Amino acid sequence: MPNTKQHRARVAGGQDHEVKYEADKTGASTPEVKDAVKSAGNGRKAVEKKLSAK
Repeated sequence: MPNTKQHRARVAGGQDHEVKYEADKTGASTPEVKDAVKSAGNGRKAVEKKLSAK
């Protein structure tokens, strides 16, 4: 999949490399990222906001 602006705006919770990237970026664990995607949706800003509120 091309790395488009729309693609970068989403976190694919089922793709390990995307979850690991977000976990490394935010300092969260991979289960925390997956939980954030499930509860906040897959929008990157929403996921990062959820993780920063932990």
